[in-house]
Amino acid sequence: MDTAGQSPSRSARSIPALRWWIGGLLFASTVINYIDRQTLSWLAPYLQSQYHWTNSDYANLAIAFRVAYSIGQTGFGKLMDRIGTRRGLTLSALGYSLVSMLTSLARGFYGLASFRFLLGAAESANWPAATKAVSEWFPKRERGLATALFDSGSSIGAAITPYLTYSIYARWGWRPAFMVPGFLGFLWLIVWRWLYHPPEGHPVISDAELRMIVADKRDVDAQQEGTARPRWRDLLKLPQTWGTIIARSLTDPVFFFIAEWFPIYLVAKGIELKTSLIAVWIPFIAADVGSFFGGTMSGYLIKRGWSVGRARKAVMIYGGIGVTLLIPTIFTTNLYLISFLFAFATFSYAGFTIMANVLPSDLYHSESVASVSGLSGTGAGIGTIVAFKFIGYLSDARQATGTHSFDPIIIVAGLLPFVGMLLVLLLVRNTQATNQGLVRRI
Repeated sequence: MDTAGQSPSRSARSIPALRWWIGGLLFASTVINYIDRQTLSWLAPYLQSQYHWTNSDYANLAIAFRVAYSIGQTGFGKLMDRIGTRRGLTLSALGYSLVSMLTSLARGFYGLASFRFLLGAAESANWPAATKAVSEWFPKRERGLATALFDSGSSIGAAITPYLTYSIYARWGWRPAFMVPGFLGFLWLIVWRWLYHPPEGHPVISDAELRMIVADKRDVDAQQEGTARPRWRDLLKLPQTWGTIIARSLTDPVFFFIAEWFPIYLVAKGIELKTSLIAVWIPFIAADVGSFFGGTMSGYLIKRGWSVGRARKAVMIYGGIGVTLLIPTIFTTNLYLISFLFAFATFSYAGFTIMANVLPSDLYHSESVASVSGLSGTGAGIGTIVAFKFIGYLSDARQATGTHSFDPIIIVAGLLPFVGMLLVLLLVRNTQATNQGLVRRI
């Protein structure tokens, strides 16, 4: 009787399609994340000149971020499953906003490296938290598109950063360029605390939307009834977990190379950054389009009767193949041809990575989603650390080759996601663990 009496009140002040407003908040958090971390990337050529840093020095700055980010992904993933999405992402946003602003106080290489380490630790919670939020708020047919929405913030953030950074740098120097993203983070935090609650207890969710979300969870919760919360070592015994880890470990380093080394790569190709900003953002916009295309295509195939696993893998197949188009860039120094080939590769990559990010919520029950997402993030972080060390050393060693100094790096970057695709097809499948209810059927 109480429920019936409350329904009109809830409906009268409900927000229509509230889950997509939640998705929009996750998108905004990701945009700010990427502006935070990309600011250094676009200032790097100027800081290298000012402080006489080599590519290996810059690689070590990037690695400082990645070490903390990699450790934090697993640690925060487990923490997120314990304390909840709202509280966990609040702590993360508070931390990365404060660190971003404090970075302006750095006095040299070691100071900057220390702040990058702290930024990596604070930002590491974003993907596990966002993945968990998607599993809490979206039915499985919408999770691909919802993941595409928040993940597309990485591309939008990467596209915005050069314009924002250079406009600030040209007027006031590099230090204020680190303060603006921190201020944006504090603004975001106010909205997050106001709007985000779990759907079952949200004060402004409509009855119809709540029924839809609860109905989608009911079947999988019934399958899991009576089972204990899996430990990390239990999760790591499953081939699905390793497939999820590999899906990001062999693809994320490629996008991070593009996102964090693209300015230095273009300079090595003999291209002037200030005159190429219009072309530079094309690969990041293409990645954004690819995110939505991959998420929409996967959802469409599920609606057509495809199993979740087949729909996800179909997108991963074209994604793994498409990234190989990075390789032809070794034969040209034309900015627009390079931008076009990078754009096709990032479009393809984005579809792949959306499926990689949604796999934890497809395969695992709610209390394990952030943990598995964190493990895959740590795998991606370790892969990126190794890649950045390799990139810094090899690009310095090959400087005498001029515009071809990055050629071996580009070839490897074009092949890694293809190998990842093959391994995911092998590992992510229904097994005995599926029949036992340890993972969901896909």
